[in-house]
Amino acid sequence: MIKAVVGANWGDEGKGKITDMLAEHSDVVIRFQGGANAGHTIVNPYGKFALHTLPSGVFYDHTTSIIGNGVALDVQALMRELKAIQDQKVPAPHLMVSNRAQIVMSYHKLLDAYEEERLAGASYGSTKSGIAPFYSDKFAKIGFQVSELFDEDTLKAKVKKICLMKNVLMEHLYHKPRLKEEDVLAELEEYREALRPYVADTSAFLNQCLKEGKTILLEGQLGTLKDPDHGIYPMVTSSSTLAGYGAIGAGVPPYEIKQIITVCKAYSSAVGAGEFVSEIFGEEADELRRRGGDGGEYGATTGRPRRMGWFDVVASKYGCRLQGATDVAFTVLDVLGYLDEIPVCTGYEMPDGTVTTDFPVTVDLAKCKPVLEVLPGWKCDIRGIRSYEELPENCRKYVEFIEERIGYPITMVSNGPKREDIIYRESPLKES
Repeated sequence: MIKAVVGANWGDEGKGKITDMLAEHSDVVIRFQGGANAGHTIVNPYGKFALHTLPSGVFYDHTTSIIGNGVALDVQALMRELKAIQDQKVPAPHLMVSNRAQIVMSYHKLLDAYEEERLAGASYGSTKSGIAPFYSDKFAKIGFQVSELFDEDTLKAKVKKICLMKNVLMEHLYHKPRLKEEDVLAELEEYREALRPYVADTSAFLNQCLKEGKTILLEGQLGTLKDPDHGIYPMVTSSSTLAGYGAIGAGVPPYEIKQIITVCKAYSSAVGAGEFVSEIFGEEADELRRRGGDGGEYGATTGRPRRMGWFDVVASKYGCRLQGATDVAFTVLDVLGYLDEIPVCTGYEMPDGTVTTDFPVTVDLAKCKPVLEVLPGWKCDIRGIRSYEELPENCRKYVEFIEERIGYPITMVSNGPKREDIIYRESPLKES
């Protein structure tokens, strides 16, 4: 069977931990979209890791880790991560790279940075990882598929064509140095040798795994609100962040995805620009940021301080619906233990004074104000608790309030950064 771990919100929900945890009982873990522009933070017996390209199942000997065809493959980032985990005594993972994945080139990163520089104050807050230029090239059919690395004639012809096109931008739009064909070819040859041991027809491999009854875990990047169709466009990413895209980005039948674990934080956070109705500011935000996550709320890729907010019922309900959530994993609940009272955004006030609990399109979202309800806090440390019934009463009430408002079953509660900091729960919504 296939399970998917995806995000309900802006990303940074704690998907890495949940994937790492579920990988213990999985045979295959596969990244199916996105690139090295966002990271998953994982704390396990080997140490603390921020993975950007490798699947979060690489810490188990029994799993095969796959980079699917839907991934924006940054080969340099992949090789750095492989070295980094082995430097921390993690055994070399069983890794496969789809022969249909496409490669992020160094000129994609240059074009990304040049465009942000050109836009200045109107920029999109890109991580400058080359993601938008990469996907633009993929759909313009001028990208490099991994399989093409092993055909010299194809490479040379494409490099000539691409340099001709890109140099118009380099010279006349950005006023930067031109690309050289020999440099691009040399880069591709380097990638060919680096990837050679890992390249495979991963879709065929996954098909065989399904026939053998193995468990496959799909690992998503970012969250619903960063999806290019259903998110806060245009401040979105360039590949679909939805579980439904897992079938495409991994090359598996959609009907095989039986469980969709959608990850929500017990509060909200976001990196980068875009609409964020429940956002908080000043000392209130600073305190939550400082206490949040494991060592504070800072982007795993950029190190940028995350924007902070209270739990957003409207955004989370929408995010779970679009993902098709069968289960919700509720993370970083322990962080809220310092608060006397905990606000929750339960609705959006529209410009005409009406209140909606449906997530609006971006142009309307920009005009919304949060409607807050305040719940009592539990004022104690809940790390180390392994039974839902042992949580403080107000803590349980908070979880149950959120569950009732979003309408999806919270079956996992994370109360710390470590793999074992998890509480499994039988949700009444799961039974209904």
